[in-house]
Amino acid sequence: MPGTLYLIPTILADDTAAQVLPPQVAERIQALQYFLVENARTARRFIKSMAPQQVIEGLRISVIDKDSTEAQIQAALQPVVAGQDAGVISEAGCPGIADPGAELARRAHQLGLRVVPLVGPSSLLLALMASGMNGQSFAFHGYLPIERAKRMAAVKKLEQQALQQHQTQLFIETPYRNLPLLEDLLSTLHPGTRLCVAASLTAENEYIRTDTVAGWKKHPLPDIHKQPAVFLIGQ
Repeated sequence: MPGTLYLIPTILADDTAAQVLPPQVAERIQALQYFLVENARTARRFIKSMAPQQVIEGLRISVIDKDSTEAQIQAALQPVVAGQDAGVISEAGCPGIADPGAELARRAHQLGLRVVPLVGPSSLLLALMASGMNGQSFAFHGYLPIERAKRMAAVKKLEQQALQQHQTQLFIETPYRNLPLLEDLLSTLHPGTRLCVAASLTAENEYIRTDTVAGWKKHPLPDIHKQPAVFLIGQ
């Protein structure tokens, strides 16, 4: 019988496992001997923190990231085809959500393998939940263009989609470029458009605020420099 591919969620902020991960996650990590991970060093540290009894040196760990080829993904899943269970661990949050783990799940289904998602935090869903925006129709767009003119054009297009389709638009930015993006959003969006910024989710310094663009301009900008953040626009 082939093995099972488990999608294992990780924490979004340090020292939050007890608050955001159910006991089943630690139990599954303790039971597995094979892991497909986005980053070997951080995955080993996470595994040891969740299952101290695991002998890290005895585990089989394969790296599958955004640059992995189809052949590498296929090779990484061969032990599962042969009967060994495996766990997928991303850098943060839930594997497969804006994450290279999606390719492992896609290929696993093609191979007829059982894919089991475990419960854990997703920054995108947490941000959407807290935003007060439409949670029945939404779209995630990843990173916007770096070049300012193209980025502002993309923002205007997303605003049109949000207003015309009543669809919440989500996107992210490299943390050290958060403030320039926020400034561009406030200078580009219409005053009545609603904007949510959700930063450092689940951490002690978590910041979540939704307001109209006009409302945002009445207050100093939040200090979200170098903090992981999700941006949402909608009605």
